Amino acid sequence: MRTIHYVGFTGDEFVRARRLFGGPVMIHRRWDRRAQRDIGPDDMVIFATGDDTQPLSRFNGDDYDERAFFDPKVWKRLTR
Repeated sequence: MRTIHYVGFTGDEFVRARRLFGGPVMIHRRWDRRAQRDIGPDDMVIFATGDDTQPLSRFNGDDYDERAFFDPKVWKRLTR
């Protein structure tokens, strides 16, 4: 199954990108080794800024709870 990976999105821009590209969705906070490993040969990767040639983050990002983009209470709790 093809998965859409969203990398580096932080809020409303994700909602707009999701409307354009759809899902199923995998959200990566940053471009890191973990994100690279998660991407399959048939998957599509959407970057908030840059592309796959940008340097990898030194540290792996944690996973996002997708509900955070649709529920302000969850977003606030996760971004404290």
